[in-house]
Amino acid sequence: MKSSELKDLTLVELTAKGRDLRQEMFNLRLQQASAQLEKPARLRLLRRDIARIETRISQLRRKAA
Repeated sequence: MKSSELKDLTLVELTAKGRDLRQEMFNLRLQQASAQLEKPARLRLLRRDIARIETRISQLRRKAA
């Protein structure tokens, strides 16, 4: 996910997307714990996407205040 894609989303959409990504990360961590994870690089990508979303959320909140 690119930061340019996040610019068009609202705060509610960003929060929902972040929740979905965290759920996916949880599921991948369970797979990793049971040695069934096929793409370990996906965890890193999810972590970065979540960070991008959290950054954009904080920018929107700072701008609104």
